[in-house]
Amino acid sequence: MPATEIAPGLIARGFTPPLRLADFRLAAFDMDSTLINLECVDEIASAVGKKAEVAAITEAAMRGEIADYKESLRQRVALLRGVPVSAMQAIYDERLQLNPGVATFVAACQAAGLKTLLVSGGFTFFTDRVRDRLKIDFARSNVLETEGDHLTGRMVDQPWGDIVDGEEKRRTLLATCERLGVAPAQAIAVGDGANDLPMMRAAGLSIAFHAKPAVREQAMLSIESGGMDRALEVLRA
Repeated sequence: MPATEIAPGLIARGFTPPLRLADFRLAAFDMDSTLINLECVDEIASAVGKKAEVAAITEAAMRGEIADYKESLRQRVALLRGVPVSAMQAIYDERLQLNPGVATFVAACQAAGLKTLLVSGGFTFFTDRVRDRLKIDFARSNVLETEGDHLTGRMVDQPWGDIVDGEEKRRTLLATCERLGVAPAQAIAVGDGANDLPMMRAAGLSIAFHAKPAVREQAMLSIESGGMDRALEVLRA
């Protein structure tokens, strides 16, 4: 699709701005490096001195260089064996921050009547807290197994399946649209990594936020500088 720089660091593809935010009914968000400033699995790995090893796998997965996302996540989670739950609480309390403009954009979506969805390949320990902090309506992510207040290096299967990968993100977005009685064309999907592309392709508007090159090139709107609230330069109330 031809790209148009509509403002410095704001690229539109395949549509002519502005759009009306109120014409959409659902906004779906990735969490790690999208709503928040870090990759949680990498930060947890720092507690056992394996951050560099885990981060290298995460980076390759987000660039789309690993075909089997589920297996790559299992490999990373296996390296977290023995991490105390208290280490995750310290990450949330001391390191995790919302990315610039996130609270403003999410609140604008909610004020315009959109329901909100957090769908993440990360973990419920963090997604539940971010969901509550932003008053997000729905969330889906992975559950880390614990024994005696320590991680086992495994994840827990859930009623909907085992792991949130790109295909599960797409299914979750479509199922949420069906639950709300709205068309996928009325959904916005925001992400930064290759595993966000399936849900971004299914949505009526895809937004890349400081994303990997492959994601920027396929998104309808790419925010390449500034905060997430820059989307409001295109989406008017």
